[in-house]
Order: sequence, then C-alpha cells, then structure tokens
Amino acid sequence: MASFRGLNRRRFLRRSAALASAGAALPYFIPSGVLAASIPGGAGEPGPNDRVGVGYIAAGRRAADLMNLPKEGRMVAVSDINVKRAEAVGAKRKCRAYQDYQKMLDSQDVDAVVVSTPDHWHALPSIHACQAGKDVYCEKPMTLTIREGRLMVEAVRKYERVFQTGSQQRSMQPNRTGCQLIRNGRIGRIQKVIASNYPSPWEGNLPAQPVPAGLDWDVWCGQTEPVPYNKDLFIPRANPGWISFRPYSGGEMTGWGAHGLDQVQWALGMDESGPEEVWTEGEKFNPPTYSKAESRKRGDAMCGKPKVFFRYGGDVVMELGDGPMGGSIFVGEQGKITINRNSLKVEPEELAKEPWKDSDVRLYVSNDHMQNWIDCIKSRKRCVADVEIGHRSATVCHLGNIARWVGRRLRWDPKTETFPGDDEANGYLERPMRKPYELPDPV
Repeated sequence: MASFRGLNRRRFLRRSAALASAGAALPYFIPSGVLAASIPGGAGEPGPNDRVGVGYIAAGRRAADLMNLPKEGRMVAVSDINVKRAEAVGAKRKCRAYQDYQKMLDSQDVDAVVVSTPDHWHALPSIHACQAGKDVYCEKPMTLTIREGRLMVEAVRKYERVFQTGSQQRSMQPNRTGCQLIRNGRIGRIQKVIASNYPSPWEGNLPAQPVPAGLDWDVWCGQTEPVPYNKDLFIPRANPGWISFRPYSGGEMTGWGAHGLDQVQWALGMDESGPEEVWTEGEKFNPPTYSKAESRKRGDAMCGKPKVFFRYGGDVVMELGDGPMGGSIFVGEQGKITINRNSLKVEPEELAKEPWKDSDVRLYVSNDHMQNWIDCIKSRKRCVADVEIGHRSATVCHLGNIARWVGRRLRWDPKTETFPGDDEANGYLERPMRKPYELPDPV
C-alpha cells in the first residue's frame, strides 16, 4: 500500500531552490516544454519536446474526459490511489503510472497537472503542484471549504502559476454572450435572479465492503476521518455517491452550483467579490443519514429545504428556485435572459440583435477550455476561469450550505471573507483536517 508523504522541509527547500534558480533568469518559471514553442516564427506542428507535458492526478471518469489534450499538450504521466487503474490508463495512453502523485510531481517532464480527484482532495495536490513549479487545471467545485480556496489563491500567486478551474461554461459562446448582454445593461437594472434549488449534502453511514485490490482507501479518505469502504461512497454519483455526502463534498449545491452560480458571478461582474447577505426561508434544514444503497431522490428532496436567498450589492436578490441547473434566469426592467449550459434565451429577442458598441464591456473570449489553459501556460496570462474566479464562485455555493446549516440570516463580507461578528457561522469557513493531510502554508 502507498503511504501519503507530507511535504517535508528538505523536499520543499529542494523545490524552492529550483524555482528560485529559474526565477533568476526569467520573470516566471516557464515549463521547459513550452519555451521552444513560444519562439516567434515557430509556427506549425509542435515537436514532442515543444509540447506542454501534462500529468493527471486521479484517473477516473472525469479525468478520462480531459485526456484529449490540444496539440500543444501531451500526456506524460498519470497517478491514482488505485494503482491498478493508474497502470491501466498508463498502458492505454503510453505514459508513466504512479500511485503517489507527489512522486509524479518530482518528474521534470511534467510541466502541468490536471487535478480531477473528489472535492476533498482538490486543495492539497493543487498547492503541492504550485510549490513544485507546475501549472494546474483543477476540476470544479474548486474547494471543499472557503478557507481552502483562499490558500489555493495565495499559492498560485506566490509561485506565479497558471491555474484553470474546470468551469467550462466560461468557454461556451452562448453563456459568454448572455453574461455580456447582462453586463452591458441590455435588460436594464437587474430586479431578481432565479437559480436552481441545489440540494445540500447529507450524512452517510454505509456498511463496510471489501476494499478493491490496489486501492489505498486510507489515502482516499484524506483529510476526513476514515470510514469503511463502500462502492456507493467511492463512486461520485452512485447510490448515492460521495458527491452527496457532507465530509467529501458540498452536495449538488457545489456540484452543479459551481456551474450555475458561477454564471451569476460572471453576469453580475462579481469575479473578485460576491454576495453580501445570505439567508433561508422555510422549515429547518433536516438532512437524512443514508445507511444503505439508495438513490439520491430522498436526500435531494430533504436537503433542498429551506429555500436559500442571496443579496448582492445594489439590492440584487438571487433565490434558489426553478432556475436552470447550469445557469440562471435574470429578470431586468426591460427584459429577461435565461442562461443554461451552452444555451441562451433572450426576451424580447431584439435585445440580443443590437450591435455591440466600442464602449461595451467585452468578456474574455475562449471557445475551448483546455486550449485556453494550454495557451495561458505558454503566454503566462490568466485563464478564463482563473483561481480567484473559481474560489469566488465556489464560495457562493459554500455560503448557501452554511446558511442552511445555521438557519438564519447571515451578513457576509467579501473583502475579509468572514461573517462579521458571527463565531458560529465563521466556524464553517474551514474543517478539521486529519494529519498528515493538512494544507501547507503557501510560503
């Protein structure tokens, strides 16, 4: 069985020295594989040594969706706590396989990593990758807690990394157009926003099952207290799957909410801020405990109550109700815009036909999320779903869960990222973390 290694001082100093050495010659640490490809006049197909070497941290279903890289990238390694799965993917993709992702981070040909682990494993490998001088693509929701997000932002900025959050709707043209119409006042002042009623997570006490050969289950549990293995915990959306259980995820509030509420943040121009109040209306939150394999139907129904509301500056109120899963309905003084995944509806239609003016706000154009990440690795620009954006969008989701857990109106300060004077609510900003899986300081 693999044993998780904390980032010890000697190992950290070795990585820091490498970064400092690179920084003496360049303003940023640029992966070796992209230097030749960045030379002016170097058009054409990049050679094997001119492509960004990408390693994958986790090799499950979502990782497989992200393995068809643009031509400027190449998959060089994969790691997974299920070593058999890592080896199978490595054989198929003709790349090295690891069980310990930290050993993969030591590899010189790994310029960047894709983190596609369960939510409770997003922050630690992302920060370790930054410390190792690797750029990062991290799946959404970016974090398990608000505190994790701020530490990830600090690490990305400290080590001058390129970071893309897997909020791929930011690279879909209909979504971008809808947010741009709203940002430029095409429907007038926003009167209300209607998002989907995302359920919060519930509790689990599933029976023990034999741990599959090759799977390090203790490491899978990571920062959480270990529980017995069960396939309906290990699989993301099963009966019910880890996405529905509170120790590992924020439920669909963060699962789908990280897409839908991200579109609200984008449309309202809140990429570096967020709502100022959050509250609930209705019966007290009453999550079930699942003790056997069961669909999510009962939990979703119980954990979609009470109803959650957010207030942004300017008295824009968002309610979680009958909105689309991948976006929201924006009701303005002059019309209505509905944004969903890769779809847009403007009422009246004429509002979308007016030509753009030179003075209009233009949103970042990207039609391929992974291509945007690779392009930014080469240019050292920030991605369309930069780490701050991913953190702020995940924060809105976390606020919705915290409001249900506390059950009263909460004031939120987006600048300090705290609930002013509210010790109970502030207690939910982070969670106890089991050793040796605590988050390191980004210094």
